[in-house]
This record gives sequence, structure tokens and C-alpha cells, in this order.
Amino acid sequence: MDKKRGAFTNKMGFVLAAAGSAVGLGNLWRFPYLAAKYGGGIFLLIYLVLAVSLGFTLMVTEIAIGRKTGLSAVGAFKALDKRFGFVGYLACVVPFIITPYYCVIGGWVVKYFATFLTGQVSAAAGDDYFTGFVSQAASPVLWFILYVLLTAVVVIMGVEKGVEKASRIMMPLLVVLIIGISVYCITRPGAAEGVKYYLLPDFSKFSATTVLAAMGQLFYSMSLAMGIMITYGSYMKKDSSLEKSVRQIEIFDTAIAFLAGLMIVPSVFVFSGGDEAALSKGPSLMFVTLPKVFSDMTLGGVVGAVFFLLVLFAALTSSISLMETNVSIVRDKLGWNRKKATIAVTLYVLILGAIVSLGFGPLSFIQIIGLGLLDFFDFLSNSVLMPIVAILTCVCIGHFIGSKTIEDEVELNGKFKVKKFYRVMLRWVAPICLVLILVFAVSEAMGWITV
Repeated sequence: MDKKRGAFTNKMGFVLAAAGSAVGLGNLWRFPYLAAKYGGGIFLLIYLVLAVSLGFTLMVTEIAIGRKTGLSAVGAFKALDKRFGFVGYLACVVPFIITPYYCVIGGWVVKYFATFLTGQVSAAAGDDYFTGFVSQAASPVLWFILYVLLTAVVVIMGVEKGVEKASRIMMPLLVVLIIGISVYCITRPGAAEGVKYYLLPDFSKFSATTVLAAMGQLFYSMSLAMGIMITYGSYMKKDSSLEKSVRQIEIFDTAIAFLAGLMIVPSVFVFSGGDEAALSKGPSLMFVTLPKVFSDMTLGGVVGAVFFLLVLFAALTSSISLMETNVSIVRDKLGWNRKKATIAVTLYVLILGAIVSLGFGPLSFIQIIGLGLLDFFDFLSNSVLMPIVAILTCVCIGHFIGSKTIEDEVELNGKFKVKKFYRVMLRWVAPICLVLILVFAVSEAMGWITV
């Protein structure tokens, strides 16, 4: 039985890896759309307030659970209180559902990066290019396999030489690339109007939905309730400041989301002649709208290639954290060594992911509650399980195990500056917010409301 656990070499390694997990596709394809739709500056301000309150509370809790127990979610909750072992098992289900379909989308990103790199800009901008690609049987699966192997190679190398080293390389590069493209996009002719549309507060668009949309985006953006932050917390050294680290992760994640909006919103605005309807969310923004924008842009081929490279970095740092969490769960539960656990998880991801990929083509006839395979797994993990896991975490720590468990862990490195605030957030405010997120997310996924 291999009991050796890895550890991040220092605080910066931990912060970059955790920020890499948090910075993912949601920052790039959902945040800009929501910010533009729900009042620009108003949405940004609300998001910022929620990040330093709700986001901070949930992230501190998860990282402290991991560091205190030295275990992934599967054993961490049981170690704190045997009554709540089931919460750990529920948390473990989430990354096992998300990793395969996330890697399918990662395969699409690699394909588009290769397409722009080889100068096929006008082809990628075609109306049917994306649907034509994903509905094939072989091509999307091959790109998916390549992406999974890229992820697995990093994970099999371990925490220090794999996860941390990859984050130290990719995260600074991601920042440089996103700043570079943002500057280029906002200095193009006509972009100023798009910047105003993105940044200036529009109070006419402010409503309760604005707050709920910001709350939901924050929750999904920060890699919460997936077992990831518990796993990464278990690799965090006791001499690193937990409170400061969480603040730095939040700043990093929010800054990347903000820059993504600055990069995308003005560009789409210029391309569409100010048509707000052109700014969509999700895969259609990244794989349909933006290739058209790049095709219409001077140096669009270069900008497009650089853009999809930064998207690839954002996707990889997230899928690495997902697969690492799966591997950590398997190792904690079955006592396997890293190599054996990584190979097993990789095979699982390849099999389930291939089925999900084929759900756009030969298996498109498979519908679950009216949703295709990828959309169903996304609904099950994001809209249902993640809010439930987060609610249970707040309730069991805040009302049964006691917030003192978390507070003591934070105070290993000095005074917990916002202890009283944290206690109120954990026990009362966060659970209420999370119930609202659950209701809101299910309502959106089922088509009862439109976001």
C-alpha cells in the first residue's frame, strides 16, 4: 500500500495550482456574457462583493478540511465526524462526473488551436464548422484522447513535479497572453463602445436575477464543492498562511474573469456592430461566434491561435485538478500507488468521455430528461450535486462539527482576521445563498427561467 502523499513545495506553488483549477472555461465563456447582460459594472461589483464573502467562506472551509485531515474528500469528512462520511462520498461523485465531459470540451479546444495554427481561419469561421466537427464519430474522439493524455502525463508525475510545475509554467503564460489579447482588442477601432458596454453600470438591468447570476457564476468559477480544494488543501504545508492564500486565489480568479470580459465583449461588439444579441454564452461563444470575430479581424489568425492557446492553458489547469482529485480519491480509498491510480482513472475518463463525445454524433439519439449526454452530466454535477454538497458542508461544519475546527486550522499561521464574519457566513448566510443557487441552477437548466 502506497501511503506517500505529495505536497506543494511552497505557498506560491499551492496558490498557482489552486488558481489554475479555479480559472477554467467558465471564466472565459460565461462570465463575459453574464457581465454584459446584467448591467456591466453593477454585475462586476456584485461579483466582487460575493467573491470576498461567500467565495472566501466556502474556499477557506474546504482547504482547511483538506489540510487538517491530510485526506481527499472521501476520507476527510469521515475523519472529522463519522456521521458525515456520506458528504465526502457525495463530493467524490462530482469530479468523476465532470472530468470526462470536461476533457471532451478540452479536445475541441486543441482542435481549434490546431486549426488556427495551420491558418484555416475562414474554415473555422464557417456557419456549420463546429456542428460538422462535433457530430463526426472519429475526429472529436481522437482530439479528446490527445487532451486526456496531456492531462494524465502531468498527473502521473505527481504533485511537485507534475501539478505544481505545470501550474508554475501555464498560469504566468496565461496571464501574459490574456493581457496581450485584451490590450489588442480594446485598442481596435470602435472597441471603446464595447468597453463602455462592459464596464459602465446599467442600473436598468439590475434585478434579483443579477445577484443570483453573479452568485451562481462565482460558485462554479472557484472550483468549489468538487472535492478539488479539499484535495489541494491536503497537499498544503502547515506553515503556509491559509487566509492569505485564499485571498490570492480569489484575486487571481476574478482578475482573469474580468480580463476575459475585456478581451471578448468589445471584440464581439465591434464585429456585430453593437448588436447585444451576438454575445452568447457557452460553447457557441467560443467555437462559433469568436472564430467569426477573429476571421473579421486584422491579424485574426494570429490572435485566434493565441486565444485558443490561452483557453487550452485554462482548460488544462482545471482538468489536471479534476483528474488529480480523482486519483487522490482512488489512492485514499484503495491504497494504490500514483501510477496505478492514474492509469485506472485515465481509462475510466477515456471510456466515459468517448461515449459523451459520440453523444453529438452516432449516439445523439440518447436523451436523458430531454438533455444530450454532455448537457445531462453538466446538469447533474453543476446544477444539482455541487450546490447540495456545498450546503451539506456548511451545515455539518457550521452546526455539528463546529466552525472552531476550521478556525483553529486557519490560526496555525496567525490571527484569523475575519473569524466572526466567517462564522456568521458559514452558519447562516452561505447555506441560504447556496439553496438559492440550487433552485436557480435547476430552474435555468430545466428551461423554467432564462439567464
